Amino acid sequence: MKYKQPALLLLVSLLALLGFNYKQGIAQPLLQVMNNRPQTAPVGLPPKLSPYELTAPLTSKIETYTSQAMDSKRSYSISLPPGYEQNPYQRYPVIFLLHGGHGDATSWFDPKKGAALVTIRKLYAQDKLPPSIIIAPDGNDDRGTSPYWDPQYIDGPHGKVVTTLGKELVKVIQTRYRTLPDPDFWAIGGLSSGGWGAMNVGLHNLQHFKILFSHSGYFKDKSGPQNSPINYIRTLSPISQRHVQIYMDTGISDTEELVEAKRFSQVLNKLKINSTFHEYPGNHTWQYWRDHLTDSLSFVGKEFQVSQLAHARDPVNPDKPTATQINQNSEAQRF
Repeated sequence: MKYKQPALLLLVSLLALLGFNYKQGIAQPLLQVMNNRPQTAPVGLPPKLSPYELTAPLTSKIETYTSQAMDSKRSYSISLPPGYEQNPYQRYPVIFLLHGGHGDATSWFDPKKGAALVTIRKLYAQDKLPPSIIIAPDGNDDRGTSPYWDPQYIDGPHGKVVTTLGKELVKVIQTRYRTLPDPDFWAIGGLSSGGWGAMNVGLHNLQHFKILFSHSGYFKDKSGPQNSPINYIRTLSPISQRHVQIYMDTGISDTEELVEAKRFSQVLNKLKINSTFHEYPGNHTWQYWRDHLTDSLSFVGKEFQVSQLAHARDPVNPDKPTATQINQNSEAQRF
């Protein structure tokens, strides 16, 4: 019958598409090969960097975005982890670094100021921080940068900075880069007024950030309790209070900020919020912040690891170690 010839041609074409080997009589479907390739991003932290990846230069660059809240162009510096371009299916945790007074989007990566790339590279090499997307945004309000005032990390008369950083920029980063979407793998921190800013922006956006850290920060703002973490954190739900993780450190010679940090630490302890506070020798200087960025980012790395294990735990029997945990402990393939 005439229909047999088209049907036969269709069958031959289908076998050819599937890569059928006539000589061996073995079907080798190309589809199976394609299915063996990762088609979606792996869940959880990226693997630790290989020795080859660690030799790649760690760089940063300036990017811009349009803020509807501020009605202006805004900028941020970004450092992508080694291997980012070579691993198109891998997603990464995110860390925001906020500058202090008379700073901008370049301050944390400036070799003469924060020199953050030196610290980050060292932590990658020591497996104390998983490969991460590091963002250093411009946190200044509409007044711009000046040695006569600190940036106001609030939604106030000089601009909606909390909305801009905690909502708009988060969405920009999620859209432009391959990020892990869960807030367990997002951290925000800063120095001085940026330390306060990290707490204020973070606490108002716990749907995006779980880990908050501060170097030499203060925690009470003249604009009121809504922007004073020492007061605002008391208004959070018990679930939010249990979820957040906070790190703080201050130099012993940094007297005003030391008093502020001690008071905030006491409030956190009273509320039984997971927090760490350290006093180190030093003052309100870039040298101090360079030295102790290692401590805060190591804390962030540990919390990322804790979240990784929590996400891998058997939901039916949470105390039972999963295959992922066993592999992590025995082979140490992930941070």
